[in-house]
Amino acid sequence: MNHWIVAPIVLPAILAPFIIMVLRYHLDLQRIFSVAGVVGLLGIALTITAQASGGDIQVYELGNWPAPFGIVMVLDRLSAMMVLLTALLALPIVLYAIASGWDERGKHFHALFHFQLMGVCGAFLTGDAFNLFVFFEVLLIASYGLMTHGGGAVRLKAGVQYVAYNLLGSTLFLFALGTLYGVTGTLNMADMAVRVAELPADDTALLRVGAVLLLLVFCIKAAVLPLHFWLPASYANAPLPVAALFAIMTKVGAYSILRMYTLGFGPEVEATQGLVGAWLQPAALVTLAVGVIGILGTQHIARMVAFCAIASMGTLLIAISLFTETATAAALYYIYHSTLATALLFLVADLVMERQGGSIEPKTPMPQSGLISALFFVGAIALAGMPPLSGFIGKLLVLDASRDAPDANAIWAVVLIGSFVTIVGLARAGSLIFWKSHDAEHNPAPEEDEEAPALPAPELNAGLAFTSVFGLVLGLVMLTLFAGPALNYAGKTAEQLFTPEHYISAVLGGEE
Repeated sequence: MNHWIVAPIVLPAILAPFIIMVLRYHLDLQRIFSVAGVVGLLGIALTITAQASGGDIQVYELGNWPAPFGIVMVLDRLSAMMVLLTALLALPIVLYAIASGWDERGKHFHALFHFQLMGVCGAFLTGDAFNLFVFFEVLLIASYGLMTHGGGAVRLKAGVQYVAYNLLGSTLFLFALGTLYGVTGTLNMADMAVRVAELPADDTALLRVGAVLLLLVFCIKAAVLPLHFWLPASYANAPLPVAALFAIMTKVGAYSILRMYTLGFGPEVEATQGLVGAWLQPAALVTLAVGVIGILGTQHIARMVAFCAIASMGTLLIAISLFTETATAAALYYIYHSTLATALLFLVADLVMERQGGSIEPKTPMPQSGLISALFFVGAIALAGMPPLSGFIGKLLVLDASRDAPDANAIWAVVLIGSFVTIVGLARAGSLIFWKSHDAEHNPAPEEDEEAPALPAPELNAGLAFTSVFGLVLGLVMLTLFAGPALNYAGKTAEQLFTPEHYISAVLGGEE
């Protein structure tokens, strides 16, 4: 077996407890090992992506137990590209957290950070629905610790709200898994796909119930309206480097929809035919609309970026809900773009808040105002979908994929109007924070932010902080310059997703 497949889970799973038990009183060593672990994860991710690029689907059987009796990890193009995105996102964020001193404002930041990476990578690589639930719970536990890092009543309140909503999702997840197991007798994704296809048409009522519950769970994770209420307050009140890492967490929900509803409940399954499009597309359109309204109306920069994350998820799920190879390829490209752009704006928002607070209003000009405003401008045009960056390419691909959809006019109208409103909202925020601050004759000192950390903020290492932020800018530039190869990989990934028999035969190949 190829042990590289399980390495993205094993590395952070070993490193996190090592940091807690051995390095808990040595912050400098924690930082060294944490950065080394993320660099190692990036190297592993590049290796498995190269292995998956040929189109072979590889299976890792834990304990050498064959599927469907044992736990399996599955490496295909989709899981490889998502693990690579996680590693590419984690490196600049951990460097920024060190540079800004966020990692010393509370306990166990680096250990929780690696537990979070373990949960994300595990969710992308698992071939078993129950273990997908397990890795979701690892995500929940680690993300709660990261959300409340640094203390503060507002942050604790937002963390409790975040946990409450996600525990509701976990409960629904268990109900969905119990229902599906009762119908199919298995929770291995490949085996479930085989048994679902063999079910008589008269016995599919419970199957449809399970599929709907599962879709609701993934929509909670992906912050789809009306299940999005946990995201704005949770992301805005979390430490913003943590919120930048959380940009990948909503993508776990989107990934799960793609995986389960092309494999087990694909378009050829009569019992669940049209389920994703009929339920998901209207919700995605409203999610996009509500997200851009929030961008325009909010008075706090962190909350504005949180609404940007909701709007980008709306665009992404519109593409997923079309359920075609072309639209899925566009969605996969847009996943990379939206994750990097959202993380970039969260880090820029943290730079602003560290210098003059988070309210969107004219204040005394901040140090490095010109450089921060340039970074904000890059992030804004990326998220709004303006040329020349990858957001323009991504939204153009989504619009092109929806040309033949029954609701093409509605999709085009919502996406284009939403892009315009996003431009207006981000331009308003940028002009008040960076431009009007220089024009104002008298600006009172900013009030103390109620979301400030309980401990004093350490001195900012500006060089490393700006280097980390520019790393995300470089990612967007590279995604734009190499859009051709990226789209080629995304197209082949979509083709592999819509031919699930290859996945099934790879996982169940040894079954007699």
